[in-house]
Amino acid sequence: MKGVVTDRISDRHQAEKSQLCTKMKRKRRLIWLVLAIALLLTSIIPVTIAIAFHQTPVPQAIFVLGGASERMRFAAQFWQSRQNLDIWVSDFAWNLEVNRWIFLQYGVPNAKLHLDGRATDTVTNFTTLAGDFAHQRLQHIYLITSDYHMRRASAIATIVLGSQGIVVTPVAVASQNQPSESLMRVLRDCGRSFLWLVTRRTGASLNPRLKSFPFEQFYSKTETQPSK
Repeated sequence: MKGVVTDRISDRHQAEKSQLCTKMKRKRRLIWLVLAIALLLTSIIPVTIAIAFHQTPVPQAIFVLGGASERMRFAAQFWQSRQNLDIWVSDFAWNLEVNRWIFLQYGVPNAKLHLDGRATDTVTNFTTLAGDFAHQRLQHIYLITSDYHMRRASAIATIVLGSQGIVVTPVAVASQNQPSESLMRVLRDCGRSFLWLVTRRTGASLNPRLKSFPFEQFYSKTETQPSK
C-alpha cells in the first residue's frame, strides 16, 4: 500500500512538472515571436512613418494625453491658431467632463472634441485610439503632453501609431522642474507596445494590478502624474 501511494505522488509530481515545462515552452515561444516581429517592425515602421509624413506633411488633428489639466489648457490655446483641427483627448473617464469644460472655457466648440476614457496608462492612451485614428484616415497628428513625459510618449507613438501609418509631431508642455522619465520606463513601454502589436492585448490586460488599482483616488492626490 505504501508503494502504491508513493507511486501516485510521484506520478502527480511528474504531471505537474510536465505542465510547468509546457507553460515555460509556450512563454519562450511567445517571447521569441514578439522579438522576431519587433525586429521586423523595427525596419518597417520607419518606412510607414516616412510615407505618412510625405503624404501628409501638415498635422490633421491634435492629440492630448490626460493626466494634468495644464495640458488641456495648453491644447486649448494651441488650437486657437489651428481652429480647423479636431482635438482628441485620452484620459481617465472621470476626468473627461472637466476636460470638456476647460476646452469650452477657451472657446473650443464641443463638435471639435473627441474625449475618450478607455485608457488606464500611457500605452493604452495610444492603443485604444489607434483604430479610431486609422478609421478617420489620419496620417499626421500633433501629440501634446508634458515635457518630462514626451520621450516615453513619443516612443510609444512611434511603435503603436507608426505601425498604423500615422506620424506624430510632438508639442511639449513645459513643467516645473520635473525630471524626464527614466530610460527603463521608456524601454518597458516600448516592449509592451511591441507585444500589443503581436497579441492585440492592451497594457491593462497584461497588468492585472491595474484592474484593481484605485485610479480615481490616486488621480485626485497626484494630478500631475500622467502615466503608470
